[in-house]
Amino acid sequence: MRLNALWEYANPVKFMRLTDRVLPVVSMLALAAMVVGLVWGFFFTPDDFRQGSTVKIIYLHVPSAMMAISAWFMMLVTSLIWLIRRHHVSALAAKAAAPVGAVMTIIGLVTGAIWGQPMWGTWWAWDPRLTSFLILFLFYLGYIALWEAVEDGDTAADLTSALCLVGSVFAFLSRYAVNFWNQGLHQGASVLRAGALAGDTEERVSNVFAVPLFISMAGFVLFFIALVLLRTRTEIRLRRAKALIARERLS
Repeated sequence: MRLNALWEYANPVKFMRLTDRVLPVVSMLALAAMVVGLVWGFFFTPDDFRQGSTVKIIYLHVPSAMMAISAWFMMLVTSLIWLIRRHHVSALAAKAAAPVGAVMTIIGLVTGAIWGQPMWGTWWAWDPRLTSFLILFLFYLGYIALWEAVEDGDTAADLTSALCLVGSVFAFLSRYAVNFWNQGLHQGASVLRAGALAGDTEERVSNVFAVPLFISMAGFVLFFIALVLLRTRTEIRLRRAKALIARERLS
């Protein structure tokens, strides 16, 4: 598909038509993958020989933490598209993704604390990765608040896009902090890392846990896409409604 053909879907009308067909399919796939992954993981996998049954929180913690970071990078891409191409759908997609990413961050923080307490003996530690993840959550809150505080939509999109660029530093640190600093309680990547699926077995997730985990991760990705498409459609409708109200006031 030509790149210009992709830009056609920046048109709100074409975006709405496309998502009319795509959204139900993505939603059903998300539901199926999440149910299979979570039920399989929680009820049909053994306890870990070190962590016992607490290891099963991995099926919520890892996918939610992954999506918390990925959502911000998705917002970064759509914000850059807005700044460069001035496509309103991209700005509205970034706005739509922020609350979803914030909720994923909360789930990641809460499940991480629940998992960390029996493993580390504490609910929280000022670990580089945990701290940058908490700061990312604060950026989510600031991003959402900034959208609400600025009445003009284009100005709000400009300001939030600039904030998104700054927040991307902490999204990057949340993902790679353990590679920069050796201190800290949080372990390095043991699922999506070089060698984890090859012969390297150091800190590798066993296949008995990895297969349902990957299914759960796929479900979270599809769930995020479905929510963002749904919320973007809502934002487009709200923008149309505001335009009609403004037009009526002028007439």
